Amino acid sequence: MLFQSPKMPIAASLASAFLILGGCSWSHRHSDLECMERAMHFESNRSSRDGMIAVGSVVMHRVESTQFPNTVCGVVGQKGQFAPGIMSGRMDAKAMPKVTEAANAVLQGERHPLTGNANFFHTAGHRFPYDNMHYVLVTGGNAFYEKRESQLVTQPVPPQPLEGLTIQ
Repeated sequence: MLFQSPKMPIAASLASAFLILGGCSWSHRHSDLECMERAMHFESNRSSRDGMIAVGSVVMHRVESTQFPNTVCGVVGQKGQFAPGIMSGRMDAKAMPKVTEAANAVLQGERHPLTGNANFFHTAGHRFPYDNMHYVLVTGGNAFYEKRESQLVTQPVPPQPLEGLTIQ
């Protein structure tokens, strides 16, 4: 049996296996709120509420998709998808009240109204040679896009930045 010892009940050994396989440890298991805060803090640079809500919307779109992990922490911690060190970096305490408010709002169902079905974003101003990027929004320093078959892309360049749609 996996991780079982005579002193460890089966349920505890299975729980430890899930935590290890899920990338968490007994000593530091992140909550959905903390993972969402980390995504918003490190990916939107706390630049605007719109930017944070849009990043959170992408996280939730991924959670709801069968192509990505089905938990907030699974999405945010997925290797190579978000900023390096996102799960372990130190967050700026001064920024946290705004970050926490935005994270709670997204976890309670708020979405940026223009993210559409975007599962992806990159730093605004960067350009890529791909022909499958359908841009839906630029806000908070990021360009948000859906991946589509090239013939279905109607917005191949990022639109003008837009702020102020998610005013609290």
